[in-house]
Amino acid sequence: MTDQAKVRRHAERIRELVASVVRSQIKDPRLGMITITDARITADLRDATVFYTVLGDAAAQASTAAALESAKGMLRSTVGKALGLRHSPTLTFVLDDVQDQVKHIDDLLAAARTADAEVQRLAARASYAGDAQPYRVEEDDEDAADDDEPAAGDEPREGDRR
Repeated sequence: MTDQAKVRRHAERIRELVASVVRSQIKDPRLGMITITDARITADLRDATVFYTVLGDAAAQASTAAALESAKGMLRSTVGKALGLRHSPTLTFVLDDVQDQVKHIDDLLAAARTADAEVQRLAARASYAGDAQPYRVEEDDEDAADDDEPAAGDEPREGDRR
C-alpha cells in the first residue's frame, strides 16, 4: 500500500518536469502553444497520465499530440531520472478539453438564466385561480346576533320559549 501523499507529490513533480522539458528542451516545430494542466500517477507509480491543453484549432491539437508522442521517450527518461524511482513511469498524454466543457457549461447557464427570466416575467402578470379568499370565514358578530332571534314569519315551535 503506497502513501497517497507520496503519490500526489510524484504526480505534481511529473507535471512540473514535463512542463519544464516541453518549454525548454523540445524543439519540435509541430509543438503548439501547450499548457500542462495536470498529471496523475497510479498507486504503484508505474503509469502516469499527463493532461495538456493546446491553444488553436484541431490541426494544432493533432500536431501537438504527434510532437508529444515523438518526444515521449526523452520525457520518460527525464522524469525517471528526476524522480529516482526503480522504474520510470510510462507517460500517456491526454488532451484536456476543459475549455470546451467550460464553454458548454456557460451556454447552459445562460439558457437557464433566460428561462428563469421568462418564468418571472410570466409570473408577474399572472393572477391566482379562484376566489381571492378561498377559505370560509366566520360571519361577523352582528350577523351572528341577528340569527339568534327568529324572523318575523317564523312561528314558534312547541319546544321554543320566549
